[in-house]
Amino acid sequence: MKHFLKVSIIIMSGVGILLGLLFWYLNLPGPQPREDVHLGMTFSSRYASDLGLDWRETYEALLDDMKIKKMRIPVYWDLVERTPGQYDFSDVDWQVAEAEQRGVEIILTLGQRVPRWPECHIPSWAKNDEVIRQAALLRFMTATVERYKDAKTLRMWQVENEPFLVFFGECPPLDSDFLDWEVSLVRTLDPTRPVLLTDSGELSIWIRAAKRGDVFGTTLYRHIWSKNTGGYFTYPIGPNFFRLKELMVRVLTSQKNFIVIELQAEPWASGWIATVPLAEQFRTMDETKLRENVEYAKRVGFSDIYLWGGEWWYWMKTKKEYPALWETGKMIFQDNAKEESR
Repeated sequence: MKHFLKVSIIIMSGVGILLGLLFWYLNLPGPQPREDVHLGMTFSSRYASDLGLDWRETYEALLDDMKIKKMRIPVYWDLVERTPGQYDFSDVDWQVAEAEQRGVEIILTLGQRVPRWPECHIPSWAKNDEVIRQAALLRFMTATVERYKDAKTLRMWQVENEPFLVFFGECPPLDSDFLDWEVSLVRTLDPTRPVLLTDSGELSIWIRAAKRGDVFGTTLYRHIWSKNTGGYFTYPIGPNFFRLKELMVRVLTSQKNFIVIELQAEPWASGWIATVPLAEQFRTMDETKLRENVEYAKRVGFSDIYLWGGEWWYWMKTKKEYPALWETGKMIFQDNAKEESR
C-alpha cells in the first residue's frame, strides 16, 4: 500500500508539473507580432441596419475612410429568398460591385449559418421541413455561386460559419454529411477558388472544420460576457494556445492554410449592444483593448486577420458621438498598410 501511494503521488506530481508547464507556455507573450499580416473586416448589412445605421453609408465609410482592402460579406439566405424560388441579390450585388470598383478582395459566406445572431438565417417558409430546407438551400447556394464566381476580386468562398459550434445560435441540428455535400457543391461549381471552413478559437479543437476546407479560419475572442462564467470573463490564454492548436491540426490533417477570420473588435455584453451602457461596453472593448487584440492576433502568426465590429465603430461615431474607436481602427489599418508596403 505504501508503495502504491508513493507511486501515485509521483505520478500525480508529474502530471501537475506538466500541466503547470503547459499553462505557463500557453500564457507566454508569444513571438514578436508578424509584420506581413493582411488586415480585413467582416461586414454585415443586417447588423448595421439593426444598429439603426444606413448600411450602405457604413459600408462605403469602411471602404473609403477606413480604406479596408479585404472584406468578408455574408449572403443572407432569408433576405435573398423571401419567397421560394425568387432570388433578390440586389443588396449583395451592390456590395460586390462597390468592392470591385476599389479593388477590394472579398470572401462571400454562404449557407444557412452565416455571421451575426441568430447565426442561422433561414427563410420562414423553409424552417419546418428538413427535406424542403436542404433542397432549397442547395439551390440557393448554386444560384449564389453561379452569380458571383466571375467576380474579379472574389478571393474564396466560405461555406457555413462555425458549423460545429452547435451549442451557440438558433439552428437546426448539425448534419455533417450534408455539410460535406455543401462543400462539394461549391467546389464543383467553382473549382478555381478555395473553400474556407471556420471554427471557434477557444471552444473547439478545429480538426473537423480544418480537414474539410482548403483554408481554415479561427475566431479569436479575449474579453466576453457569459452566464456560465458568472459574468465578464477574460480568457487566460496567450497566442501560443492558438499556435499549439495549429501545430496539432497540421499533424493530424493536410491543412496548411490558417487565418483569423473573426477577431474581436467590438464588445461582448450582457444584452443587445444598442441598449447596454457605454461604460459596460468598454469592459470588453475600447481603444486600448482594440490595439491589444490586434497585436495579440499578430503574435499568433497567421497570414490574414479579419476584424469583427466595424459597424459598431461607426455606430459609436455617428450615433453616440464617440469617434475614438473609429479613429483608432483607421490608424491600425493605416499603420498596417505601411508595414505591408515595406
